[in-house]
Amino acid sequence: QERLAESGGGSVRTGGSLRLSCAAARRDISGYYIVWFRQAPGKEREYVGWINGDGRDTYYDDSVKGRFTLSRDNAKNTVYLQMNSLKPEDTADYLCAATVSPARGPIDYWGQGTQVTVSS
Repeated sequence: QERLAESGGGSVRTGGSLRLSCAAARRDISGYYIVWFRQAPGKEREYVGWINGDGRDTYYDDSVKGRFTLSRDNAKNTVYLQMNSLKPEDTADYLCAATVSPARGPIDYWGQGTQVTVSS
């Protein structure tokens, strides 16, 4: 069973930037949508956005639109989430997932998450 691996999390101040990566070690994920979720302590998991297989189509939740950017390098089997103008409310565990349909699912592969902490 493939497991995605997130990296790039950390602690930054308000207004800072981080770039998260989501990589697959074995399976070619170029045919999958990669979806990002986040979950803050005590809150439900929420949708951040997704990118399609060739990287030409993306979707962002309103809470991150204009600040976060998804991209992918299929030669490296990796998807990136560039997060700019970070706010304390962006603090959460960020997880990536692979699916053939972000609207209907199911999720085929999950990552384990990477923590992002934004301090004021």
